[in-house]
Amino acid sequence: MTSSAHLEALFGIAGKRALVTGATSGIGKLIAQGLTAAGVEVWTVARNPGPDASDRDIAADVATDEGLAAITAALGDRPLHILVNNAGTNVDTPLEGNGREGFSEVLGLNLTAPFVLIQALLPNLDKAATRTDPARVINITSVAALDPGGLPNYSYGASKAGLAMMTRHVARHLAKRNITCNAIAPGLFPSRLSEQFMDFKPGDPPPPGWASPIGARTGEMEDIAGAVIYLSSRAGAWISGIQLPVSGGAATIKST
Repeated sequence: MTSSAHLEALFGIAGKRALVTGATSGIGKLIAQGLTAAGVEVWTVARNPGPDASDRDIAADVATDEGLAAITAALGDRPLHILVNNAGTNVDTPLEGNGREGFSEVLGLNLTAPFVLIQALLPNLDKAATRTDPARVINITSVAALDPGGLPNYSYGASKAGLAMMTRHVARHLAKRNITCNAIAPGLFPSRLSEQFMDFKPGDPPPPGWASPIGARTGEMEDIAGAVIYLSSRAGAWISGIQLPVSGGAATIKST
């Protein structure tokens, strides 16, 4: 086997089918672009897919029963090799300003919705799963699940930490069904959430106060999509129940 064939056997995922939530902007869009470039048939979910949406771009709010029904109806009985739970929200307010309604909204989309979507799409994941090539569930958490940082991300941090633990529980339950479940904890990437308080492009230097020890830059498509491709490939087939930080060292190592 040539070296290129060996690499393709390890990391190639062409021909698989993936569903990515929150895929019209930010990290979800970068993941969808990276998977498409890798030859994956990508289905996307967003509340507003945009004017150029195709049959594989599903207009749905994953936090509602109606949205869940729209997703399952669109996907039908197709096998699903990769599910990426990326859709999320944040209510960035001081401690005294956090109310029950806002806190519940964040937990509903960031934590409850991924769990319910995994439940709903288990038949599709089962159809794609084999012992040598498991189906993959990848939950997008955050470095806020590892380090509270300086922002008042009370509900957001709690929801992402909860999603990381839920990932481990789901991984254990689904192991015998040949389905892996892992989480990726991104650092600072351009996204709808980060744009609330800063304006930057992929690869830009991090704003003051944001640690990115490796390369002193923000995240790019290759960083997040590469992690998803790895976990979805033969190289990642024996990995389940982990949370992989993709943050340039933020929240995991100290800058010098």
